[in-house]
Amino acid sequence: MKSEALNNNQLTESPMNIIDGKATAQQIKAEIAAEVKEIVAAGGKQPHLAAVLVGHDGGSETYVAAKCKACEECGFKSTLIRYEADVTEQELLACIDRLNQDADIDGFIVQLPLPKHISEQKIIEAIDYRKDVDGFHPINVGRTSIGLPAFVSATPAGILELLKRYNIETAGKHCVVLGRSNIVGKPVASLMMQKGYPGDATVTVCHSKSKDLKEQCLKADIIIAALGSPEFVKADMVKDGAVIVDVGTTRVPSTVTKSGFKLTGDVKFDEVAPKCSYITPVPGGVGPMTICSLMMNTLHAGKKTYYR
Repeated sequence: MKSEALNNNQLTESPMNIIDGKATAQQIKAEIAAEVKEIVAAGGKQPHLAAVLVGHDGGSETYVAAKCKACEECGFKSTLIRYEADVTEQELLACIDRLNQDADIDGFIVQLPLPKHISEQKIIEAIDYRKDVDGFHPINVGRTSIGLPAFVSATPAGILELLKRYNIETAGKHCVVLGRSNIVGKPVASLMMQKGYPGDATVTVCHSKSKDLKEQCLKADIIIAALGSPEFVKADMVKDGAVIVDVGTTRVPSTVTKSGFKLTGDVKFDEVAPKCSYITPVPGGVGPMTICSLMMNTLHAGKKTYYR
């Protein structure tokens, strides 16, 4: 098998075919940090990312901590705003309004999921789209879908960056997206079919109501699995030489880890990997790129690349 390794900002061949998202993300964060250093040295403003965390969900705590660490690595300022799970929707909307008006805050996120008494869609739409570095606001989603400059949802942006950095051909390829979520499935399908690179693919979106899912997968040159269903994609669903991007990150019980669980992707890795030309592992594939893409969006927010 073969893979690619990072060396001097280039990807060179080595004996395996793993797409190393962790190493790629570290490289990109180093590139961002170097650019921020230049901006600040020239008298420019240090990018500032704020995160709003509601409650004490374990996954959300982990994600936000990783985002704050990434800000430090990239040379950003970061602010964490905490609320208990009983915060009212009105209080949270008031916080968003303050962040919208704060000229020092370039971008901010409200960590999802939120408690059930709060409308996530109302919260997303309240964020100034010019500071919406998660890329969830309908204006950013709409601009992305028609190919205009925008903050692209972090996971799809990370997937495309991996394809680009590994020089994976996409033009004319049949790409099957498994899943139709607003955060991954829909935007990555839209991006893969747009003109340019990575893109120009023929895209099929499969979901829970698709009847010929296995047959569609067997036709695919590229499979992007974003179902949240552990080890759903088996070897008999993948043709030889396919590129597999595994977005799944489900915690499943494990007797071999201290925590008692392990992160498992949507692809049965050991079974599928030998058939692939490229494959992302879980963990260490798409996951690190998601946070890295958030950092890229924050850099663009600070530079006012898309919106003035």
